[in-house]
Amino acid sequence: MKDKTGKLIVISAPSGTGKTTVVKKLLEKIPNIAASVSFTTRPMRENEREGIDYFFVDKRKFESMVDSKQFIEHATVFGNYYGTQKKSLLIDLKKGINVILEIDWQGAQQVKEKMPSCIMIFLIPPSKEVLLSRLKNRGTDSKREIENRFNQAVSDLNESNKFDYVLVNDQIEVAVENISLCIEGNLNKLNQSELVDKALKSFYETN
Repeated sequence: MKDKTGKLIVISAPSGTGKTTVVKKLLEKIPNIAASVSFTTRPMRENEREGIDYFFVDKRKFESMVDSKQFIEHATVFGNYYGTQKKSLLIDLKKGINVILEIDWQGAQQVKEKMPSCIMIFLIPPSKEVLLSRLKNRGTDSKREIENRFNQAVSDLNESNKFDYVLVNDQIEVAVENISLCIEGNLNKLNQSELVDKALKSFYETN
Protein backbone atom coordinates (compact mmCIF):
# COMPACT_ATOMS: atom_id res chain seq x y z
CA MET A 1 0.00 0.00 0.00
CA LYS A 2 1.36 3.41 -0.94
CA ASP A 3 2.48 5.58 1.97
CA LYS A 4 0.41 8.75 1.87
CA THR A 5 2.14 10.49 4.75
CA GLY A 6 3.09 14.04 3.84
CA LYS A 7 6.63 15.38 3.78
CA LEU A 8 7.86 17.84 6.39
CA ILE A 9 9.93 20.66 4.90
CA VAL A 10 11.87 22.86 7.30
CA ILE A 11 12.99 26.22 5.93
CA SER A 12 15.34 28.40 7.97
CA ALA A 13 17.21 31.58 7.16
CA PRO A 14 18.80 34.60 8.83
CA SER A 15 16.58 37.63 9.34
CA GLY A 16 16.30 39.66 6.13
CA THR A 17 16.92 36.74 3.77
CA GLY A 18 13.35 36.79 2.46
CA LYS A 19 12.16 33.38 3.59
CA THR A 20 8.61 34.55 4.31
CA THR A 21 8.20 35.81 0.75
CA VAL A 22 9.68 32.58 -0.61
CA VAL A 23 7.31 30.46 1.48
CA LYS A 24 4.30 32.43 0.24
CA LYS A 25 5.38 31.82 -3.36
CA LEU A 26 5.86 28.11 -2.62
CA LEU A 27 2.30 27.87 -1.32
CA GLU A 28 1.06 29.42 -4.58
CA LYS A 29 3.17 27.15 -6.79
CA ILE A 30 3.06 23.70 -5.20
CA PRO A 31 -0.19 21.74 -4.81
CA ASN A 32 -1.00 19.80 -1.63
CA ILE A 33 1.25 21.89 0.58
CA ALA A 34 0.53 23.97 3.68
CA ALA A 35 2.51 26.23 5.99
CA SER A 36 2.42 25.48 9.68
CA VAL A 37 1.41 28.55 11.69
CA SER A 38 3.72 29.16 14.65
CA PHE A 39 2.88 30.58 18.05
CA THR A 40 4.79 33.67 19.18
CA THR A 41 4.90 36.19 22.00
CA ARG A 42 6.14 39.05 19.82
CA PRO A 43 3.80 41.94 19.00
CA MET A 44 1.68 41.69 15.86
CA ARG A 45 3.07 43.76 12.97
CA GLU A 46 1.05 45.86 10.58
CA ASN A 47 -0.74 43.72 7.96
CA GLU A 48 -0.29 40.50 9.98
CA ARG A 49 -3.35 38.39 10.78
CA GLU A 50 -4.07 36.20 13.78
CA GLY A 51 -4.02 32.52 12.84
CA ILE A 52 -2.68 33.27 9.36
CA ASP A 53 0.79 34.67 10.00
CA TYR A 54 1.10 33.59 13.64
CA PHE A 55 -0.93 32.73 16.69
CA PHE A 56 -0.11 35.63 19.01
CA VAL A 57 -0.07 34.72 22.70
CA ASP A 58 1.35 36.21 25.87
CA LYS A 59 4.39 34.86 27.69
CA ARG A 60 2.36 33.07 30.36
CA LYS A 61 0.27 31.18 27.78
CA PHE A 62 3.36 30.21 25.80
CA GLU A 63 5.19 28.92 28.85
CA SER A 64 2.10 26.92 29.81
CA MET A 65 2.16 25.28 26.37
CA VAL A 66 5.86 24.48 26.82
CA ASP A 67 5.18 22.90 30.22
CA SER A 68 2.40 20.74 28.75
CA LYS A 69 4.73 19.65 25.90
CA GLN A 70 2.49 20.99 23.13
CA PHE A 71 5.41 22.13 20.96
CA ILE A 72 7.54 20.01 18.67
CA GLU A 73 10.05 22.86 18.79
CA HIS A 74 10.38 26.24 20.42
CA ALA A 75 13.08 28.89 20.62
CA THR A 76 13.79 32.43 21.73
CA VAL A 77 14.64 34.86 18.92
CA PHE A 78 15.40 38.53 19.59
CA GLY A 79 13.82 38.20 23.03
CA ASN A 80 10.54 36.71 21.77
CA TYR A 81 9.27 33.12 22.00
CA TYR A 82 8.38 31.11 18.90
CA GLY A 83 7.04 27.57 18.77
CA THR A 84 5.39 24.99 16.50
CA GLN A 85 2.43 23.06 17.89
CA LYS A 86 2.89 19.31 17.54
CA LYS A 87 -0.76 18.17 17.28
CA SER A 88 -1.85 20.20 14.23
CA LEU A 89 1.40 19.40 12.41
CA LEU A 90 1.00 15.64 12.80
CA ILE A 91 -2.66 15.78 11.75
CA ASP A 92 -1.76 17.44 8.44
CA LEU A 93 1.09 15.02 7.74
CA LYS A 94 -1.16 12.00 8.39
CA LYS A 95 -3.63 13.43 5.88
CA GLY A 96 -0.87 13.31 3.25
CA ILE A 97 -0.35 17.07 3.21
CA ASN A 98 3.21 18.32 2.76
CA VAL A 99 3.92 20.84 5.52
CA ILE A 100 6.39 23.73 5.55
CA LEU A 101 7.89 24.89 8.82
CA GLU A 102 9.35 28.40 8.56
CA ILE A 103 11.47 28.48 11.70
CA ASP A 104 14.90 29.51 12.98
CA TRP A 105 17.87 27.14 12.98
CA GLN A 106 17.50 26.33 16.70
CA GLY A 107 13.97 25.06 16.18
CA ALA A 108 15.02 23.29 13.00
CA GLN A 109 17.55 21.19 14.90
CA GLN A 110 14.91 20.21 17.47
CA VAL A 111 12.59 19.08 14.67
CA LYS A 112 15.39 17.10 12.99
CA GLU A 113 16.06 15.22 16.23
CA LYS A 114 12.39 14.26 16.59
CA MET A 115 11.56 13.75 12.90
CA PRO A 116 14.80 12.73 11.12
CA SER A 117 13.09 12.27 7.76
CA CYS A 118 12.28 15.98 7.44
CA ILE A 119 13.84 17.94 4.58
CA MET A 120 16.10 20.66 5.99
CA ILE A 121 16.64 23.76 3.81
CA PHE A 122 18.68 26.84 4.75
CA LEU A 123 18.35 30.03 2.71
CA ILE A 124 21.13 32.59 2.62
CA PRO A 125 21.32 36.08 1.06
CA PRO A 126 23.53 36.52 -2.04
CA SER A 127 25.91 38.91 -0.26
CA LYS A 128 26.53 41.00 2.83
CA GLU A 129 25.52 44.15 0.94
CA VAL A 130 22.20 42.69 -0.17
CA LEU A 131 21.35 41.58 3.36
CA LEU A 132 22.09 45.02 4.80
CA SER A 133 19.94 46.62 2.11
CA ARG A 134 17.03 44.26 2.81
CA LEU A 135 17.20 44.87 6.55
CA LYS A 136 17.18 48.64 6.06
CA ASN A 137 14.33 48.50 3.54
CA ARG A 138 12.05 46.63 5.96
CA GLY A 139 11.33 50.01 7.52
CA THR A 140 10.33 48.46 10.85
CA ASP A 141 13.59 48.52 12.80
CA SER A 142 15.81 51.15 14.37
CA LYS A 143 19.48 51.51 13.44
CA ARG A 144 20.43 49.53 16.56
CA GLU A 145 17.93 46.78 15.75
CA ILE A 146 19.24 46.55 12.17
CA GLU A 147 22.78 46.19 13.52
CA ASN A 148 21.67 43.48 15.95
CA ARG A 149 19.80 41.60 13.23
CA PHE A 150 22.79 41.78 10.90
CA ASN A 151 25.20 40.50 13.56
CA GLN A 152 22.78 37.68 14.41
CA ALA A 153 22.47 36.83 10.70
CA VAL A 154 26.24 36.46 10.39
CA SER A 155 26.19 34.16 13.42
CA ASP A 156 23.29 32.14 11.98
CA LEU A 157 25.22 31.53 8.76
CA ASN A 158 27.64 29.37 10.76
CA GLU A 159 24.78 26.89 11.28
CA SER A 160 24.15 26.31 7.56
CA ASN A 161 26.25 23.13 7.49
CA LYS A 162 23.64 21.42 9.69
CA PHE A 163 21.08 21.46 6.87
CA ASP A 164 20.45 19.09 3.96
CA TYR A 165 20.39 21.91 1.43
CA VAL A 166 21.81 25.44 1.42
CA LEU A 167 20.34 27.76 -1.22
CA VAL A 168 21.01 31.37 -2.18
CA ASN A 169 17.89 33.54 -2.27
CA ASP A 170 18.81 36.09 -4.92
CA GLN A 171 15.86 35.79 -7.31
CA ILE A 172 12.68 34.59 -5.64
CA GLU A 173 11.41 32.49 -8.54
CA VAL A 174 14.76 30.68 -8.79
CA ALA A 175 14.79 30.01 -5.05
CA VAL A 176 11.23 28.65 -5.24
CA GLU A 177 12.15 26.35 -8.12
CA ASN A 178 15.22 25.07 -6.28
CA ILE A 179 13.19 24.36 -3.14
CA SER A 180 10.68 22.46 -5.28
CA LEU A 181 13.56 20.32 -6.55
CA CYS A 182 14.74 19.75 -2.97
CA ILE A 183 11.28 18.50 -2.00
CA GLU A 184 11.31 16.12 -4.95
CA GLY A 185 14.87 15.03 -4.17
CA ASN A 186 16.11 16.18 -7.57
CA LEU A 187 18.37 19.12 -6.73
CA ASN A 188 22.02 18.74 -7.73
CA LYS A 189 23.83 20.16 -4.70
CA LEU A 190 27.04 20.64 -6.67
CA ASN A 191 25.31 23.15 -8.91
CA GLN A 192 24.64 25.30 -5.84
CA SER A 193 28.04 25.10 -4.18
CA GLU A 194 29.74 27.91 -6.11
CA LEU A 195 26.90 30.38 -5.46
CA VAL A 196 26.77 29.42 -1.79
CA ASP A 197 30.53 29.71 -1.32
CA LYS A 198 30.58 33.12 -2.98
CA ALA A 199 27.73 34.40 -0.82
CA LEU A 200 29.23 33.14 2.43
CA LYS A 201 32.66 34.53 1.53
CA SER A 202 31.25 38.07 1.22
CA PHE A 203 30.37 38.06 4.93
CA TYR A 204 33.89 37.32 6.07
CA GLU A 205 35.94 39.39 3.64
CA THR A 206 37.69 42.45 5.06
CA ASN A 207 37.93 45.60 2.96
